[in-house]
This record gives sequence, C-alpha cells and structure tokens, in this order.
Amino acid sequence: MASKPKLIVICGPTGVGKTDVAVECAARIQGEIINADSMQVYRQMNIGTAKPSAAQRRRVRHHMIDILEPDEPFDAGGYEKLAAGVILHLNRAGIHGFVVGGTGLYIKSLIHGLFGQRTSDAAVRKELKEIAEKQGTQYLYEQLCMVDARAAKQIHPHDTYRIIRALEVYRLTGKGISEFHHQHRFSNRRYKVLKIGLHEERSVLYEQINRRVDRMIRAGLVEEVQGLLNKGYSEDLKSMKSIGYRHMVAYLKGRLSFQEAVRILKQDTRRYAKRQLTWFRADKDILWFRANQLDDMARHIDHFLKHP
Repeated sequence: MASKPKLIVICGPTGVGKTDVAVECAARIQGEIINADSMQVYRQMNIGTAKPSAAQRRRVRHHMIDILEPDEPFDAGGYEKLAAGVILHLNRAGIHGFVVGGTGLYIKSLIHGLFGQRTSDAAVRKELKEIAEKQGTQYLYEQLCMVDARAAKQIHPHDTYRIIRALEVYRLTGKGISEFHHQHRFSNRRYKVLKIGLHEERSVLYEQINRRVDRMIRAGLVEEVQGLLNKGYSEDLKSMKSIGYRHMVAYLKGRLSFQEAVRILKQDTRRYAKRQLTWFRADKDILWFRANQLDDMARHIDHFLKHP
C-alpha cells in the first residue's frame, strides 16, 4: 500500500506573520506553498487580501492564488478538489507541500474531506438570502442561535454568508453544522500532517493588525476597491463583502467617513483574528510557535519529513 503524502500546515490568525514564516520554512527545503486563504484565490484583490509579495512568490512557488475573478463562486468543496490536485502533483514530483492560511474550513476540508451527507441546495440558499434582504441578517442570526448555538458562537452576527450556510445545513439535515464539524474532525485523514500554528500575545497581535491596516491604506486599498467598483463588480458579491473591501465600499458610497471606515476595519480584523484563534485552538494536533521561532519549527519539519 502506498504511503500517504506528507503535508505541512502553517496556520493561525490574520496578521500573525504566516506568509513570512511559510516562505522561509519552504525555501529551506525547496518546498512549495498551497494557499489556504479564502480571499487570496481572487484576482484583482491584492492589497486587502495581503497576498505574498512578488519577491516572496519568486523565492517560493505558490499555488491556489489568483485563480478566480471576484464574481466567480467558490467554496470549501471547490478548494478541496483543486488543492488536492496540486498536492498530488507535488507529491509525484517529490516536492514537499506547505498548506498556508487562516481559513480553517478550507484546511479542514482538505485534510478530512467534506461531509458525505447532502448539505447544499440552491433553492434553500436563495430563500435564506431573500429573508436576509427583507428582515436583516440579525434576524437570521437569532434563528441560528436557536437551532445551533454552538455554531452561532463561532460566527460573527454580521457574517451573512456563514449564517446562511449554517442555516442551510440545518434546513437540509435537521442537524447543526457544528455537529457535522465535530463528527468530521475525527474522520480518516488522506495525508500525514504536521500542523504548525502561529500565535502572539493578544496586545502585540492587535497592534500588528492595526499597523497592517495602515500599510494597506498607504499601499492603495481605497483605490483598489474603487477600481473593482468601476469595473462593475457589485458590492453584494461574497468577495466584496469580505473584511477590508466592505469597509472601503461603505466609505466610497458615503455611508461611512474615511476615519470611521478605517476604525471599524481595524476592529473587525481584530475580532476576526480572535475567531480564528478560537477555531485553531480547538485542534489539539497543532504545535504552537511564535513567528520568530523559525529554527524550532524547522527542526520539527525536518523530523516529520525524515521519519515514517
């Protein structure tokens, strides 16, 4: 029986330094990076998604970045299929793959696969979207709290997409999405995996996030979002409702002042980082490091790759 491919995962909250660490670790062993950030898959959305720089992408080859236009649908199922194909190709070529990002569901779907039971239906999704438009996201969130309180704790009350997704699963199966996640966590893995998580003191991480938002603004985030709107991309797209983009849209449409848009962007990014940490902390297989512990991480990676 062929051995399972080995995979190195580098995960953690936004702003903690995953890209720099992953590039350094992968470069040491001539590995390649498979992106696991749900926003970096989109072309034309560069500044607000904090994509790796051109120099970093020259140093280490990256996959699963810039594969879609902002209005193309994409989800964990699509990610799983494409990323699995990349890993198969790398494994056959004898190249070690590093899965890097902060989208926990993408990482989980890749390692474990997705639910076997049917949990998606376009008609149900359409109905829930219409309810959100008529009665508001808060109404749907309250519904979710009643049927799946555990999932509701993991989802921001304004995250319409994830709220609808959770309610869609409940409507179709009668079970909460949190129950599927709990059951699925123990499914057979298709890879041998080393999981490295990056963390930082909360006050330090939050300050890093604030500085990163300031750098994005200086780099032209407002102009990037204006360019997308000028090209006809609707503010109602899933991609345009993401952190950074929806805030700049609100400013450009006159719903928020510039100062208020930036303040809320920083606040929402900090809250997102907190939710990411909650997700990853639940995974007991993750080995935690600070971003400056590169040699320690390298030793674990070397041991993982050399031993069965």
